Amino acid sequence: MKNYTITVNGTAYDVTVEEGTGSGAAPAAAPKAAAPKAAAPKPAAVSGAQGAVKVNAPMPGKILSVKASAGQAVKKGDVLLILEAMKMENEVVAPQDGTVASINVAAGDSVEAGAVLASLN
Repeated sequence: MKNYTITVNGTAYDVTVEEGTGSGAAPAAAPKAAAPKAAAPKPAAVSGAQGAVKVNAPMPGKILSVKASAGQAVKKGDVLLILEAMKMENEVVAPQDGTVASINVAAGDSVEAGAVLASLN
């Protein structure tokens, strides 16, 4: 008998698995409890220092393309980057007029909801 603690959706379950005797069919392998996934390291800013206005990811997804660059002047509503989530392309836009201080992601990066994607001055 082997004892395992398995966590599913944040709930821990204590499970006891009996080892096979070798007769008949081979015993099924007990699933191993996966270690919690460590947060991906934050990418270094593609450009200089962080600005005063943070532009956060509205949902988890993958960065398809970056449309703005550091030092570029933007108006409220200008597209900064394209975020793919749930098979849809979502435009991440500037929340106000300003200058792009930093772009913190690159095309192909996966991001979590709330991650800082860019900053403006």
